[in-house]
Amino acid sequence: MRTYVLGLGNVLMGDDGFGPTVVRAFDDAFDAGADVEVVDVGTPGLDLMPWLFDADRVVIVDTVKSDGAPGTIKLYDKADILRHLPTARIGPHDPGVKEALLTLEFAGRGPREVVLVGVIPKTVGMATELSAPVAGAVPDAVTALVDVLTGLGHMVRRRAVCEVAPPWWSETVSPAGTSTAS
Repeated sequence: MRTYVLGLGNVLMGDDGFGPTVVRAFDDAFDAGADVEVVDVGTPGLDLMPWLFDADRVVIVDTVKSDGAPGTIKLYDKADILRHLPTARIGPHDPGVKEALLTLEFAGRGPREVVLVGVIPKTVGMATELSAPVAGAVPDAVTALVDVLTGLGHMVRRRAVCEVAPPWWSETVSPAGTSTAS
């Protein structure tokens, strides 16, 4: 059974970059085998549907609107996500995860299992760095991701060598055209 791990978010919008940051940290440190595909899908809108269409299992990492302190990790299953009506479409993720799931469920083509690993953001605005509480939650989210995948029956192994390169969005290009980490 194939499992997709999808990091959602815009790395140029502060805490909204949580999903891509977590899936990158997970992929740098762990190997979950050939049946798990880890992807930073950015802010997909309608492009999220192919990842969900007839999928066995999908694990999504993203920011969430919820009560609690910034940096708090929240786990939701498919029923939790679909429990409440969708809100108005007003952001870059639109249509959102809930709308994509509802559309595919209505068509009888939704994923069998869905888990959302979310974090409550502190700030979402033009920035390439996560706020301190959300950055501090990245290791906990990676651990939650390992636990979720293990619970789904995957053998998750720590990589022997974990070389973490700075993410592409933290690099700057000098006037001479060479790339340097900021």
